[in-house]
Amino acid sequence: MASVQIDKLLEYVVAQRVSDLHITTGQPPVVRESGRMIRLDTKSLTGDDTTALMKSITPERNQQELQEVGGTDFGFAFGKKARFRVAVFKQRGQVGMVLRQIPNEFLSFEQLGLPPVIRDLISRPRGLFLVTGPTGSGKTTSLASMLNYINDTEDKHVITLEDPIEYYHEHKMCTMNQREIGVDVPSFPEALRRALRMDPDVILVGEMRDLETIQSAITAAETGHVVFGTLHTTGAQGTVDRIIDVFPTSQQEQIRTQLSVSIIGILSQALLPRKPKGLVAAYEMLVVTPAIANLIREAKTFRINSMIQTGRKYGMQLLDDALFNLWKNNICEEKECVVRAVNSAELKGRIERAKRGLYEDDEDEEVEEVEE
Repeated sequence: MASVQIDKLLEYVVAQRVSDLHITTGQPPVVRESGRMIRLDTKSLTGDDTTALMKSITPERNQQELQEVGGTDFGFAFGKKARFRVAVFKQRGQVGMVLRQIPNEFLSFEQLGLPPVIRDLISRPRGLFLVTGPTGSGKTTSLASMLNYINDTEDKHVITLEDPIEYYHEHKMCTMNQREIGVDVPSFPEALRRALRMDPDVILVGEMRDLETIQSAITAAETGHVVFGTLHTTGAQGTVDRIIDVFPTSQQEQIRTQLSVSIIGILSQALLPRKPKGLVAAYEMLVVTPAIANLIREAKTFRINSMIQTGRKYGMQLLDDALFNLWKNNICEEKECVVRAVNSAELKGRIERAKRGLYEDDEDEEVEEVEE
């Protein structure tokens, strides 16, 4: 039976600690392990198999959505072992599924290698803190770790707005209310508008997709709340530009001013295969100092990267520097680091020079940046 089969597959996924399970017709189930796609040694799946597997775990409401719009997302718990975020879709008229494993335990800042300065930033009484990076770069895991830290150390009211809910938070020191878009509330803008009437201290906005959500999140951060948001952007500089570009030209100056006042930090991350197996994250950390707030207000975001480079004393670091260090310390392969760089050609050149024994002296770099 399909249900037995899905249980077996999920048991395997949990036992082997793989991140994703792919189900599609015409091949056996595939798992993503340490970033690589591996076919399981079982029979090739037929259309009937994939439909039966889908029906064994998909709620009625989502099956209906699949029929109507060709795709649906939901989260479910596999007993006490793990939670999964599921994307069901149609392809060539058949059913396909991707199940992403969400671990049950929260990882500490140390386990994730998060920049230590984050502890100070998220303990502030207000401000917008953004976590950015491509899909599958571990943004959800980093945010869950931050909310768990707040939950362990402060008495706050935390509201999360998620699509779907991934990590479940228990009430520890905080009161935790988690609202699922499409189940508890129809949309992000609506959820955010309601959240402000619920006496929150901390609000997590799962995705800042549109102008209305971004505007509301900035306003909430200005009015005395800590707001966490995610964007699919790479690098801090690109993130600031992306937010401003969402708005019509006539509003951009006002948004720059609002953003410069409300934003406290941007964590941008990439996930890489670690040698010989496993995964490791590389982080870019922007801490918004008065000087950086000025750059945002004056539309000089092109200078943010050089400010990050010279801002190490504030806990800042560039993504490409983090990637360079992962290569230098023999944690990741060169090609894995280069493809995730903000400036791939520059990082490749730097690695080539390093191989020739010319490690760039940090002091020189800082001087060059200041002279610019």
